[in-house]
Amino acid sequence: MTASNAALPSPSRSRRIFGLVGWLTLCFAAAAFGGFFLPGEWYAQLQKPAWNPPSWIFGPVWTALYLMMAIAAWLVWQHSGFAGQRLALSLFRLQLLFNAMWSPLFFGLRNPALAFVDIVLLWVALLATLLTFWRRSHVAGALLIPYLAWVSFATALNFALWRLNS
Repeated sequence: MTASNAALPSPSRSRRIFGLVGWLTLCFAAAAFGGFFLPGEWYAQLQKPAWNPPSWIFGPVWTALYLMMAIAAWLVWQHSGFAGQRLALSLFRLQLLFNAMWSPLFFGLRNPALAFVDIVLLWVALLATLLTFWRRSHVAGALLIPYLAWVSFATALNFALWRLNS
């Protein structure tokens, strides 16, 4: 076995816990940033498609998705840290950036068209992340499947809201 194929030592228990807390913090910080830009009266007055979900569903769904995202990133990170998983974790951070920017664009700027561009970029970055994670850990990849499904739905909803209200 060559040095590049040698198994890396498993991180210590405290390092694994610290890593999980770090990934949870990063993901929920993105969620908190989006929370500064609430739907409000402007959104309430928009024309919406019949399949627009009720407002109460978004909080629980996003909470579960951010939790699964953090665990997925943590699982990949445990393989060999940032240095060994540079591409996978960079893609993860990129999709998280697009995720965090959606609420300011849609609700803050009240610009569904610009938010649609962002969510399409999020979808592409997320698909790349999921595929890259899958190669490192099937569990990590599988944890992102509900997120991709939700972002796919959200992309269609964003498009419908943009078209109905332009």
